[in-house]
Amino acid sequence: MNVDAATSADIHLRVEGRVGHATLDRPQALNALTYHMALALEQALDGWAADPDVSMVLIDAAGDRAFCAGGDIQTLYHTGRSGDLDYGRRFWADEYRLNLKIARYPKPYVALMDGIVMGGGVGISAHGSHRMVTERTMLAMPECSIGLVPDVGGTHLLAEAPGFLGEYLGLTGTRLVAADAILAGFADVFVPSDRLGRVIETLIESGDPESITRFAEDAPEGKLGKDLDRIDRIFAADTVADMVELLKPDPGGWAQATLKALNHGSPLSLACTLQLIRDARASGELGTALRHEYRYVSRCMQHGDFLEGIRAAVIDKDRTPQWRHRGIGAVHPADVAEMLAVPPGGDIEV
Repeated sequence: MNVDAATSADIHLRVEGRVGHATLDRPQALNALTYHMALALEQALDGWAADPDVSMVLIDAAGDRAFCAGGDIQTLYHTGRSGDLDYGRRFWADEYRLNLKIARYPKPYVALMDGIVMGGGVGISAHGSHRMVTERTMLAMPECSIGLVPDVGGTHLLAEAPGFLGEYLGLTGTRLVAADAILAGFADVFVPSDRLGRVIETLIESGDPESITRFAEDAPEGKLGKDLDRIDRIFAADTVADMVELLKPDPGGWAQATLKALNHGSPLSLACTLQLIRDARASGELGTALRHEYRYVSRCMQHGDFLEGIRAAVIDKDRTPQWRHRGIGAVHPADVAEMLAVPPGGDIEV
């Protein structure tokens, strides 16, 4: 991989003051994370960890629309359609190693989550030690709608959310504003976007992530707080099919919107996501969650709905995916067990 090219074209890596500063620089693609960018970031993090002149890491992004809208799914689609399944498996394995490295980083890791934050963007921000959101933040993990599962350690984050909120967010792909992201455990503090320039300047000058608190304030009210009781009642169910049955009799707007969101996802992805979140809650270990997520993604092109989901959403944009299972109730426990079994080559090392 040409890491130098990635550094100059797609991600800007430099030391400023006592800060190792990484800026995602693909604003035309909503700063979607390419394989080259992930490798370049990991290389920089390794160097900064060993550099006594670097006190902390700061990651942000060019433009004001997105921090990172996810991984480079178009490349994954085209390589998968060509029959090259190894590219995606290598990308996911290396990306997951990066996610765990961020979570275990020996120095403060500050993520400025301004704008859209989805999928792979969550993986390089929400595992950090200091996570800022703004009034422009829109965070979501909508992977079930494209035949994937919340990955990059997303099932671990979802499992750590209050009650059964993680199941709700992972299965429906619900979008979170700043206060909701903080409530769900994906972020720590709210900073108005017009203060970000001063935050960055202060961090570079001081090398002290605690200086962020000077710029933070209470986030504008979110949407999730009032729904927690009914979320827990519905999403504590044993299966997605059971959740659907609990929602069907309720004519209310929330119930019907939730039902629509569930029916929008790949039935196989939904069933596997529920299992992965519950396994992640039982283990409590990010590394275990990443290994289990990899079991799914290693099979998702050949035996899952990923290629069809991307075709319908991104390539042809007809929004009419033909999922392998014709309905949520058509997925059997054996289907889930097959997708989440140890891969033929063994679990990945993360």
